[in-house]
Amino acid sequence: MKNNAILLLRTLLLSTSQFNIYKHTTDPKKRKKVVSGFIGAVIIYAMIMVYSVSVCIGYGQYGIIDAAPVMCALLISVLAFIFTLLRTNGYLFNFKEYDMLMSLPFKSSTVAACKFLYMYIKNLPWYLSISVAMLAGYAYFAKPSIFAYPVWIVLTFVLPLIPMLVASFIGFLIARVSAGFRKTNIMQTVLTLAFVMLCFSARFILEDMFRNDKVEDTLKAVSSATGNAAKYYLPAGWFSDAVTKLSFSDFFLLTAISVALFCLLFFIVGRSYRNINSALKSHAAARKYKMSSQKQKSLVNTIAYKEFKRMTGSTNYLVNCALGELLAAILGIVTLVFGFDKIIAKITQDAPLDASMLAPAIPFIIYFLIGMVATTVCSPSLEGKNYWIIQSLPIAKETVYKGKMLFNMYLTVPFMTFSTVCLCISAKVSPVNTLLYLVLGFVLCAFSTAWGCVCGIKHMRLDWENEIEVIKQGTGVMIYLLPNMFVAMGVCALSVYLGTKINHSVLALGFIAIVSLMAALSYRYALKLAKRSF
Repeated sequence: MKNNAILLLRTLLLSTSQFNIYKHTTDPKKRKKVVSGFIGAVIIYAMIMVYSVSVCIGYGQYGIIDAAPVMCALLISVLAFIFTLLRTNGYLFNFKEYDMLMSLPFKSSTVAACKFLYMYIKNLPWYLSISVAMLAGYAYFAKPSIFAYPVWIVLTFVLPLIPMLVASFIGFLIARVSAGFRKTNIMQTVLTLAFVMLCFSARFILEDMFRNDKVEDTLKAVSSATGNAAKYYLPAGWFSDAVTKLSFSDFFLLTAISVALFCLLFFIVGRSYRNINSALKSHAAARKYKMSSQKQKSLVNTIAYKEFKRMTGSTNYLVNCALGELLAAILGIVTLVFGFDKIIAKITQDAPLDASMLAPAIPFIIYFLIGMVATTVCSPSLEGKNYWIIQSLPIAKETVYKGKMLFNMYLTVPFMTFSTVCLCISAKVSPVNTLLYLVLGFVLCAFSTAWGCVCGIKHMRLDWENEIEVIKQGTGVMIYLLPNMFVAMGVCALSVYLGTKINHSVLALGFIAIVSLMAALSYRYALKLAKRSF
């Protein structure tokens, strides 16, 4: 059975390996896409490594380098937990190749374990980029024993297992509960979003738990917080002691518990694995059906409605692409209830900062959330093997993507409007500036939609076996996501600075002109790419 498990895992990896596609394909377009995807991934991993090294440099310069191993363990664990939680549905449950895999002579627990290991291997480059970079920074400042290096590297492969197993078990519980409802996709989406919101709210609870009011120096507070985190999250403490103290008991404890939890989890999951997947993949027919006259819609609106049905029918699609809008709405409500000044004071730790100075950044704060992932980035690839149907339809090539872009505008603009109005009311922004911020938010949504469509078409991938590969791991998503988020953060800071020099209305008009031009150019380029994509 062990050989069968290895064979199954190897087959899963080969079937989705971009290197394997590059090695065997004769299509030059596919080879170019693989190369561009590899370059994009290298750039992203390099950015993560630069950030990780900079953290160690800051720790080293201020004498708290001993906190680096704990921080490394926490970063990897948080990433592993979030990635796994958002990908459990689609990797472990309700995946496309379920019928094929379950028809093979494998136990249910073996299939589930192999799918988990497949997810682990796919995410491993993220964890290694953080770990290797922080090891280099830690080694430069701490000058550890030569034995610390292999211990650090080996435990890097073990660290993600416990948070991944916990997230998988939570995903298993969500799938188990939602499988008992008729609308399984909707119920699973609601439960997943509810748990994600709980995790975000838990951040403030943990912040209060770890804060030391007597600590005046920020760096000491960081060191204290990571130390306290290691007490509450034991694997981080085990990793730190194994590296800094060469405690082999902690080394074997972390490894043994990870392996034991792995075996226990998939023994439990295997007992109801078939039942859960069968329930999630089945769709009950409505008991009450009423004939009514059909309403005629424009072609673009029809395509937009098709995208809406696709999103509501996929938990992965909905959670990953609508989470930013939900967070923006929550931010607007919280700000309206508690006050803009109090929220800013909470975030800046009561720093002497006039909240009115941050008013020019309101549209970009909202955009940071709403523009997190545009649906147009992954919707072209989600057509998958059904793409030939679109090609055969008597529809203009640009019309299909106009419909996809329209849906993203339908999704983002209402949330943007609500959140912007809430923040402007709370911050006591003038009616004129509020209107300008709404216009700026609209053109930002338009830019996000059009630029996302450019990334989605240019890096379209139709040969996926699991929709997570294009929703979360697609090259287009990566190229759109990280640069867009970093630029949004930079523009937030720039708008605050310029707001102290320039009238806020003039500044908003300037940003509107710049973003409108970028949106128009992106829209034109997207339609140009649309003609070539068929």
